[in-house]
Amino acid sequence: MQNPFMHRTPSLSGPATDILPVTPDDSADLPRYALALYVQTGGALMLDTIEGTHRSVQVADFSLLPIGTRRVRATGTTAQGIHALCI
Repeated sequence: MQNPFMHRTPSLSGPATDILPVTPDDSADLPRYALALYVQTGGALMLDTIEGTHRSVQVADFSLLPIGTRRVRATGTTAQGIHALCI
């Protein structure tokens, strides 16, 4: 099967080209900035946006949070099964 995305230029409006598991960390950015975060088990999510702003949000189970993210912090994060949607 031919890759239907082969000639498409990656775009910030999507679609994501990969999804990576996130291990929350207070001192390290994600290996690739995320277009959005997908959370399997809801709770508190402490993150740094691509602008560098620290944010705290509550998310429900199976949430898709469409915010450019560079870091998910361990301290204060109770949500689990976090994944970064990346290009």
